[in-house]
Amino acid sequence: MRTGAAPPADRLGTFVAARTDASAQMFGAEADRLARLCHRMAERFARGGRLVAFGASAADRSDVRHVAVEFVHPVIVGKRALPALGIEPGEVALLTRPEDIAIAFGAGPAVAGAVAAARGCGCLTLAFAPVGAEWELPPPTGDPLVAQELVETTYHVLWELVHVFFEHRGLLAGRDTRETHDAGASSFLYPFLAEEETDLDAVLADVRASIAAKADETAQLRAQTVHDGGAALDAAAAALRARLDAGGAVLALGNGGSATDAMDAVADLRTPPAMPRPGASWPARRALDLTADPAILTAIANDVGTEAIFARQVIAYGGEHDALLALSTSGNSTNVIAALAEARRRGLATVAFVGYDGGRIAGERLADHVVVTRSEHIPRIQEAQATAWHVLRELIEEPLSTAAGKRR
Repeated sequence: MRTGAAPPADRLGTFVAARTDASAQMFGAEADRLARLCHRMAERFARGGRLVAFGASAADRSDVRHVAVEFVHPVIVGKRALPALGIEPGEVALLTRPEDIAIAFGAGPAVAGAVAAARGCGCLTLAFAPVGAEWELPPPTGDPLVAQELVETTYHVLWELVHVFFEHRGLLAGRDTRETHDAGASSFLYPFLAEEETDLDAVLADVRASIAAKADETAQLRAQTVHDGGAALDAAAAALRARLDAGGAVLALGNGGSATDAMDAVADLRTPPAMPRPGASWPARRALDLTADPAILTAIANDVGTEAIFARQVIAYGGEHDALLALSTSGNSTNVIAALAEARRRGLATVAFVGYDGGRIAGERLADHVVVTRSEHIPRIQEAQATAWHVLRELIEEPLSTAAGKRR
């Protein structure tokens, strides 16, 4: 795991400050609406509604898949799975139902038309751009990378806190009332243990406080990840840039929510976002998403085993001029470790983003460049890893040693 000299602190501070300021502005302004939206969503789910997500661009579709997997496959023990699916904008009129919740990512005519179709069907609609949704939460930033991070935190918070209202059955229309609520094993997530079932305002106040606390935790974790991992990010950017400039490709992978973060990384490489700085025009870069083809994944998993789903693809697609980007919240996923080992055997440069204490990947130095997000809370890890990737994406095109880097 290479380290090297630490990059300039002022540049890292700029990356962190942009996110900290935008997050404080967004969640400070929207905490009350987000709390009320959690309540409205819980009522819809309680009546049999589903979450239907859609978006038009490749980057937006990574968020579509991320929000769907978070709701369907809860990462907090004891929390119920909630019905959610990701679809194309053109499928909204066909597949939505009146009790559903429609969440739109991105903008443009296709997305706006899908929102209108969802509203016409009776869905509760949410968007992060002005596309005609009932609830609109546009991030207060012109930087598309920062905006995506704020959107990801928002849908994580909605997923986490919608469960609070399920446990207060009397606050949901059409549900039976129970006199008190006991959060039980999940009480550590929330600043309260019991509430009166008829006191919606008190629960909303607690949810608002929890939203603020989660936003602050994410901001601190982003700062830790970028500052502690600054040297690794700088070295990783140089390694990836050299491979890409030589005609190589970045192969990206992960499991679950990390798979959708791999999707986002590939989208950011293939279709560079329009950055708000003058002269910041990035080239399209070669990248492959090893999570993209369900036929390949299920064939390998069924016939060989889940441990091989990524390693087999590294064998097929990876060459000595390529690089592998691996995302894992635990640092211990066996299929990720197997892919890193295969990549090293084949001469690929390897970069890993990991959570917790870094797991085996960090402890055994299984990747050339490792960035550790020191948390045990999976949504917060993924949010900080999104920041780490976006910082890395910037450094690939605007190295710290160039005039462009010093200009910021």
